[in-house]
Amino acid sequence: MQAIILAAGMGKRLKELTYNNTKCMVKVNGVTLIERMLRQLDSHGLSRIIVVVGYKSEELIEYISSLNVSTPIIYVNNENYSQTNNIYSLYLARKYLLEEATLLLESDLIFDDSVLYKIVDNPYPSLALVDKYESWMDGTVVTLDKENNILSFLDKDHFKFEEIQSYYKTVNIYKFSKEFSTTHYVPFLEAYSKALGDNEYYEQVLKVITLLDKPEIKATILSDESWYEIDDVQDLDIAESIFTTSTEDKLKRIQRRYGGYWRYPDLIDFCYLVNPFYPTPKLLDEIKANFERLICDYPSGMEVNSLLAAKYFGIKKDHVVIGNGATELIKSLMERLPGKIGIPFPTFEEYPNRKRPEDIIPYYPENCNYSYTAENLMDFYIDKGISVLLLINPDNPSGNYIKKEDILKIAAWAKNREITFIVDESFVDFSEEENATLLNEEILIAYPNLIVIKSISKSYGVPGLRLGVLASSNREIINFIKSDVAIWNINSFGEFYMQIFEKYKSDYEDAMRQFKEVRREYIEKLSAICHLRVIPSQANYVMCEVLGGYSAIELTGKLLDQYNLLIKDLSSKNGFNGEYIRIAVKRPEENEQLINALKTVLE
Repeated sequence: MQAIILAAGMGKRLKELTYNNTKCMVKVNGVTLIERMLRQLDSHGLSRIIVVVGYKSEELIEYISSLNVSTPIIYVNNENYSQTNNIYSLYLARKYLLEEATLLLESDLIFDDSVLYKIVDNPYPSLALVDKYESWMDGTVVTLDKENNILSFLDKDHFKFEEIQSYYKTVNIYKFSKEFSTTHYVPFLEAYSKALGDNEYYEQVLKVITLLDKPEIKATILSDESWYEIDDVQDLDIAESIFTTSTEDKLKRIQRRYGGYWRYPDLIDFCYLVNPFYPTPKLLDEIKANFERLICDYPSGMEVNSLLAAKYFGIKKDHVVIGNGATELIKSLMERLPGKIGIPFPTFEEYPNRKRPEDIIPYYPENCNYSYTAENLMDFYIDKGISVLLLINPDNPSGNYIKKEDILKIAAWAKNREITFIVDESFVDFSEEENATLLNEEILIAYPNLIVIKSISKSYGVPGLRLGVLASSNREIINFIKSDVAIWNINSFGEFYMQIFEKYKSDYEDAMRQFKEVRREYIEKLSAICHLRVIPSQANYVMCEVLGGYSAIELTGKLLDQYNLLIKDLSSKNGFNGEYIRIAVKRPEENEQLINALKTVLE
């Protein structure tokens, strides 16, 4: 068996990275794509490797010659690389296809060693390597029957998003038997090139072949093997996080993305905090049905969107401002409020990060559960000279919860001392207390010093819409923030969601009841795991202390590297004494995966 690598392309989308070298000479974690691929092929005892070169051919040949690959390498030069596509590159190498069985690869791929074994070890003579289609993938897809026969090759013009559940993406690694190349592929390749020209893709030939009664080519489907096609700098960035050889480096790269994990389809995110049971499919279908109109029209301005938020939460529109996520509102508010601010630690660091360290008066609970009461806060801050007090309730990351009646005691205490009292209740709907929210017109009027912030991302399960609200009867604060943020600070999808979500209120309440049942079971199972101490929580996450000599970052890295589970390592957070993690509450089947992984790693 031999291999043919198509490496003539210019890689224009990689911009400055391919000004002076070819696309396959771009490095992923310090190793070029072509070196990695050649060394992987070199381990399979091939008779030879044919490399079709073009752009920067001399540089590429010189570089490959320096690698000391033991398998003989033959070069085919596509001098017309800038006006042709890969069908012409393969056409130039067609005589080699007729001589023996061939592995065909594109040079912009990076993959696990196991990927090649998947196709080489399969006894079927002619195969296309495919993977279940995911949103990050681009290019040719195929459909299969139950025996993995390829029913069709679909290019961009024939791709239908409503049918993606049945699609498989070609990995651009193929195995052709000598007989298949002789009787099928090369004759069709020659005919197709002559009839339709050289600016096509070699998959088009396979598309024609699949129309025959006996196409003689099947698909083999990847399962857990990793691969990536690198076309641009974003692809390169993601590939480096997937194929890093260091667990620590992989964790750092994933963590600093702060989301966007749809590009990692096997990753289960226990780090970021959303409702696993809401929104409902029906609500999502309503948004989908209006997609075209929403994407083409401007959203309303701030006043209209404030009216929508006011309608849902039952407060006056002059008492509420909508934000592009709660973080936009937090930034604006923190920059507005002067003086010293009291903050219980550990906490959600978006708040303290917006203040000077010398303006923060921290409160550290003196117990191993990091719990505190209303009385603790009032007693501590009574003589600290603060002008602002922040309370996240339930707190993040501890899950500590103070009941509504006690929150109002703090509000009254703060009012008497002319202290602005900020309550972030982003997670309050997850608490066991009924009607725990402070988003109530009577409460806001009674306590003009009270500012309530709520992230709609968390309990409503729509972080991608970036929605948050801030409410207060202090119109000076409200008017400042409305003028501080952009007039179109939320998009049409966020506005439409706020317009319709009131009619799904009963579904939301059902989701919350279901969530609380799942959380109780989850905490019970977590509590039975050795070397894990579970801290009581009324949020949609659970904080745990890691015992038995294990470090939080070590555990987080192992879960990511070995199980594709991402949790929150709290090592870098201010206020901790010990090794702590925070894990989200998700659907039962996902929770079970994490529980089993924790048992394996810790026991």
